[in-house]
Amino acid sequence: MDFKLPKREENSHKGTFGKVLNISGSKYMPGAAYLSSVAALKIGCGYCFLAACDEVINTVAAQTQNIVFLPIKDIDKQLKTADILSIGCGISTSKEAIKIFKHAIKKAYDIPTIIDADGLNILAQNDRIRLPKTLILTPHPTEAARLLKTSTEEILENFEESAKKLSQKYNCVTVLKSHHTVVCSKELETYTNHTGNSSMAKAGSGDVLTGMIAGLLAQKLTPFDACKTGVYLHGLTGELASQKLTKYSVMAKDLIENIPSAINQSN
Repeated sequence: MDFKLPKREENSHKGTFGKVLNISGSKYMPGAAYLSSVAALKIGCGYCFLAACDEVINTVAAQTQNIVFLPIKDIDKQLKTADILSIGCGISTSKEAIKIFKHAIKKAYDIPTIIDADGLNILAQNDRIRLPKTLILTPHPTEAARLLKTSTEEILENFEESAKKLSQKYNCVTVLKSHHTVVCSKELETYTNHTGNSSMAKAGSGDVLTGMIAGLLAQKLTPFDACKTGVYLHGLTGELASQKLTKYSVMAKDLIENIPSAINQSN
C-alpha cells in the first residue's frame, strides 16, 4: 500500500499532534475505554480526553495516568476544542448512552468523528440523526448488516460492495472489518488490507483499531489515509505479537504494546 505516517516536527508541543475526545466505556465494559484511549496516544496523538462515567474513569485511572479524564457532564466544553471525536466503544445501548450519543453527534458536526461498536448500533436505530460532515464508521459484518438493514450473510457474500454502500449511505469513510478489512472512501475508492492473523480475533481488538485511527486522524492524516494506515499497522501489531505469544495467547493490550515495533518495521 501507499503507506503514510504523520510527520513528527521537532519544533512542536503536545497540541501540535492533536486532541482526541473519546466517549467510551460503561459499567460492564471499562476495558473498551482503556484500550481505545491508550491506542490513540501510543500511535502519536498529543492528548486523549476520556469522557465516561465515574466507574469507568476510576477503573482506567488505576491502569494509566496518561489520559485526561472528563466527566460526561463536561463534554460540551471539550467538544469546543477537540480535534477529533471518537465515540461508541463499549458505551452500551442504554437509554443514557443513546442520549449521550445523540447529544455529542449533534454538537460534533464540524469535528471529524469516528463511530464504532455500540455507537454503530445506536446509529442503526436512529437514521435521522444529522451526522458530522467528516465521518468514519468502523463496523464488523453484523454491525454493517444492521446499518444497511440486511443480513450478515449478505454482507459477507458482497463484502467490498457492502463497504461502498455504507460509504454512500452515510457519506463517510467505511472500515469494514474482517480478516481482510476493506476501507472505502467517500468517493468509493477501496483498499483491502492483508496484514493481521487469527490472533486478533479477541474482544478489544476493534477498540484498539478505533484508537489508532483516531490518533492518526488527530495528527492530520486525511480520513482515508488514517484508516488505511491504521488498519495496516493494527494488523501488523497482531503479527508481531503472535510471534512472541502464539496466535492463541495475544490479547488486545498486546496489540498496543506492539504499535512501536509495527511503526519501526514500516518506516
